[in-house]
Amino acid sequence: MKKIFFLSTICFLVVTVSSCKKFLDEKPVSNGIAVASSDSVKYKSASEVEAALSGVYAGFKNSDYFELDYYVNGDAQSDDAYAGADNPANFQIDGYAIDATNSNVGRDWGFLYTIIGNANSVINNVNKVTDKTLTDTRKQEIIGEASFLRAFMYFQLVQLWGDVPLQLKEVGTISAGILPEIYPILFPPRTSAALVYKQIIADLETALPAVRVTASNKGFATKGAVNALLAKVYATQTPHDWAKVQQYCDAVITGGYSLLPDYHFLWDNLHKNSAEAIFEINYTGGSTDGNWGASMFRGLDWKKFDIPSNDLVKAFDQEQDTVRKSASIIFLDVTGKWTDEHWPATSYPFLNKWHNFAQGSDQNYIFIRLADILLLKAEALNEQGVAGAADLVNQVRTRAKLANTNASSQADMRLAIEKERRLELAFEGVRWYDLKRTGRAIEVINNATGVGGVSLGYALTTNRLIWPIPQSELDKNTKLTQNPGY
Repeated sequence: MKKIFFLSTICFLVVTVSSCKKFLDEKPVSNGIAVASSDSVKYKSASEVEAALSGVYAGFKNSDYFELDYYVNGDAQSDDAYAGADNPANFQIDGYAIDATNSNVGRDWGFLYTIIGNANSVINNVNKVTDKTLTDTRKQEIIGEASFLRAFMYFQLVQLWGDVPLQLKEVGTISAGILPEIYPILFPPRTSAALVYKQIIADLETALPAVRVTASNKGFATKGAVNALLAKVYATQTPHDWAKVQQYCDAVITGGYSLLPDYHFLWDNLHKNSAEAIFEINYTGGSTDGNWGASMFRGLDWKKFDIPSNDLVKAFDQEQDTVRKSASIIFLDVTGKWTDEHWPATSYPFLNKWHNFAQGSDQNYIFIRLADILLLKAEALNEQGVAGAADLVNQVRTRAKLANTNASSQADMRLAIEKERRLELAFEGVRWYDLKRTGRAIEVINNATGVGGVSLGYALTTNRLIWPIPQSELDKNTKLTQNPGY
């Protein structure tokens, strides 16, 4: 059956290639591999290249992944939020009971590889453009920006699935004579996480000297964004390279960024692309450039996603952190609308960091900001046994109107930084990945409590720290193997 499927797929591809269209009409056929025109020059003009790059950036907008799933994966999969709403796929994610047919798993895999395929098209073809209005400098900048975006997507993939196919090429022509050459590209095996991280770093090192230093619109790749992502990558891959984390954090911190004086300014949508923002997706609102994702997290029309957990509210209260709690969570009365096992209807919590929750709003999303990097540098210093971690933690705490940390030992400081990241970055899609990279996920999740401090009964295991390969991908690619335990 699999041989028949492969042959039928090849037949389909041959038909597809025989009627090639321009790049805007091309679709990835499997895992983000676009079947390109056999024409040696894919983009004929500077405007076509710029449009293709814009298409890669567009992956952050109007997508299920970055407007919704990014936050479900990072927050509802952690101890910060419950799944909420009524989506069975999200309930699986929340309860660490995902299977290979989970619709979110298949959707996220397909989306990320589609964006990678679009980035590959830009990276592999921009230097072939002969349009004189596209300067060599701009060509290298475009390659740098696309490389940053490809690295961003692979960073999502490797954190969610571990070993994943590493695809950097397109297929230009399909014919029986070259099947042995193109088969590994169309149907690739998984690549070890270590090699995926190596490619992510290589892409970011390509981007760093090429991209602009800064931009008024923080939705573009800049040196600050590249340095910040490098710091995150070196803190996540194993073994961690804390010296590199410190190096790239320092590059960000000295790059002209500063904390906003009021924590609420980050979320009021009146201080867009602020001095604290490093990478921020911009929306102008309306049907063509509106943020629909924010409406998934707050409102009284239906039960929303990512409901703040009792455990997180307790953490805010124990720290007497009223500033960040009020900016992160709002309690509303939903009596007569729905019930919930975790919260009373008269005081029901919603995510509050994105203040404009109207459908198609102009609410920006901030994906990377300075406070994150300050705390990451504190972690790097602490892990190296170097002084200075407390000063960085205290910078963040001072803005939240909290006293200085009293952590004195390396172990105490490690937990203090973990707590600070949790409260500072709540609902920004990072908690689950923080717990994973520090090796704390199983202990923390399995000790999470709900109403009245009663255990939630989670049974997270090592196998469930990464997702299953989507069954749909296994069915069409015999070279893929499933993760253990699925």
